Amino acid sequence: MAEPKLTVENLNKNFNVDGKSVNILNDINLDINEGEFVAIVGHSGCGKSTLLKIIAGLLDYDDGNVTLDNKKITKPDVDRGMVFQEHRLFPWLTIKENLGIGLDKLDSKKREKTVLEYLKLVKLDGFENVYPHQLSGGMSQRAAIARALVNAPKVLLLDEPFGALDALTKIMLQEEILKIWEKEKTTMIMVTHDIEEAVYLADRIIVMSARPGKIKEIVKVGLGRNRDRGSADFALIKKRILSHFFEDKNPEPEYTI
Repeated sequence: MAEPKLTVENLNKNFNVDGKSVNILNDINLDINEGEFVAIVGHSGCGKSTLLKIIAGLLDYDDGNVTLDNKKITKPDVDRGMVFQEHRLFPWLTIKENLGIGLDKLDSKKREKTVLEYLKLVKLDGFENVYPHQLSGGMSQRAAIARALVNAPKVLLLDEPFGALDALTKIMLQEEILKIWEKEKTTMIMVTHDIEEAVYLADRIIVMSARPGKIKEIVKVGLGRNRDRGSADFALIKKRILSHFFEDKNPEPEYTI
């Protein structure tokens, strides 16, 4: 059996809040395989985004270990791309310049070729010379996804990337991210509050409890691709995941991290 791509072992994370140590993540253990699409769901403040930022190398942790290809993660690196809820494109740069900013080791010809390939992948070819304010919200998120992918990361981390979009644009981008995942074979980990989105996209869904964040269940979706959101099997998986959210006695944490 192949070793997991990403491993989280006995992970604990505390924050100092008003002079008190608050446990945000409690004994997280998780293996993610190469090419897998994993979604993480849970109450606001349970530590979903904190876990993603630890994997990205943006936050340290108190106990445990996080490894990618058996190498400990200690800082950000191009082997992990990240997409946030806001596109975070540099407004003073064109879309082409935004994508090329991390490709300084390539010569100009190779850099432009690579950037144009990824713009085409997210269906933004022809928009390389426009600025972020000239794009719609959905187009801006496509550009952010392309920027995260342009360095060919081993893992793409998605922190509610479609949360600020209207319903129709969200569905369209869910389809796009699946096409990209199928083409690029990139391991993807997505944090989302949208249970239907998680069931539609993921191979497995990590259900986390309210603070302190613990893994309550790992649900294997097992529906294959071309999933029917209106099918009985789809509804059963949604119901199973939703049941966890009504079991917690204290669904609203004191602190949002």
